[in-house]
Amino acid sequence: MTFDDVRMRGFRSRAAVDDVVAWLDARARPNAAEDVALSEAAGRVLARDVASEVDVPSFRRAAMDGYALAGAETFGATESEPLTLRLEGDVRPGADAGPRVAPGTAARIRTGAPLPEGADAVLPAELAELRGDALFVRGEVAPGRHVGRVGEDVEAGTTLLRAGRVLRPQDVGLLSSIGVARATVFARPRVLVVTTGDEVLPAGSRAFGSHVADANAPLLAALASRDGARVRCEGPLPDGDPRLEDAIARGDADVVIVAGASSVGPDDVAPSLAAHHGRVVFHGIAVRPASPTGFAVVAGRVVALLPGNPVSALCAYDLLVGRLVRGLGGHAHASPYRVERLPLARKASSELGRTDYLRVRIDAGRVVPLTASGAGILSSAVRADGFVVIPAACEGYPENALVEVHCYDGTTESGPGHRD
Repeated sequence: MTFDDVRMRGFRSRAAVDDVVAWLDARARPNAAEDVALSEAAGRVLARDVASEVDVPSFRRAAMDGYALAGAETFGATESEPLTLRLEGDVRPGADAGPRVAPGTAARIRTGAPLPEGADAVLPAELAELRGDALFVRGEVAPGRHVGRVGEDVEAGTTLLRAGRVLRPQDVGLLSSIGVARATVFARPRVLVVTTGDEVLPAGSRAFGSHVADANAPLLAALASRDGARVRCEGPLPDGDPRLEDAIARGDADVVIVAGASSVGPDDVAPSLAAHHGRVVFHGIAVRPASPTGFAVVAGRVVALLPGNPVSALCAYDLLVGRLVRGLGGHAHASPYRVERLPLARKASSELGRTDYLRVRIDAGRVVPLTASGAGILSSAVRADGFVVIPAACEGYPENALVEVHCYDGTTESGPGHRD
């Protein structure tokens, strides 16, 4: 390794997290739009406004089961002194409204059925008694009562959903109700996760000897999938495997995430490979526990160089990589985690000039910091309820200070980066 080795440049003066975030956000422009079936649209980000071309409903309809009639004809009816109308007709949903309801008559009607001409109200079934074709009205119903008007749900010409909205299940249902069969959304980013290391066994393997099972591939794939990406994993690749260079150099993903081989050891070749095929923008970031993290641009796409330690990889994704993935899919860049503002149970220290990703637990409404060391101790993140970000300009927080906890359990209402 020479003094000018690309792997050492950033480690002499590590980049500020804010500078890396600004660079990532500038590159996190939404992908091109695509049309998808409604069955695939929930959770996707709408790429253009949607206005209705139709009224919903397009006809007057019954809002409950009962009898369609002219409301004024029920005035004065009581339980003890009912009025009598003649039953003519039976209107069902999906059928024609049938003949006009003439004065002195009524038609049986079901919820959702079209209201016949001449009728302007629906008398609830519990206010009526039917004997043959004689309908005894035992209560009043005002004109317009229990009737859904044309356009009551949606009026033609109304803009219903704005571009940038993360589509929820009810949004998809509304699109269907106005006759939209496909939604125009931003294309999901393609993410390739590559894990490396001679000691790393395939995910889910039983560890033996000095080998460990790959925790990074399922971890990072799950995070990227949560953020809307289509994820593919390769590896674990042995140190020096030529497939690592191929993964970094080729252009079949929007983001390549390399976990491992990213630091400054003799086998950490990922930064040099990225520099050979593109440009390393950052390598070495003032953040704990993910300081060896780097970012490069190869063939117009971002290659994220992450540490092999799982907690470091989690930290780097949560604070940095996730912003890019979410932005490419049209989501807001900001963290998708639900945030709670709670007091610290004890002091949390940090080093000035370094951003800390502090794993914490919540105990009786107070925030308990967990160990800040042990980047390979993934169980610490499992024991944690979330994390607190201590910014570089801060030397920590005193006991009882209110801090923002990014909770692992529970994201914002509409998933990652709701923009509407």
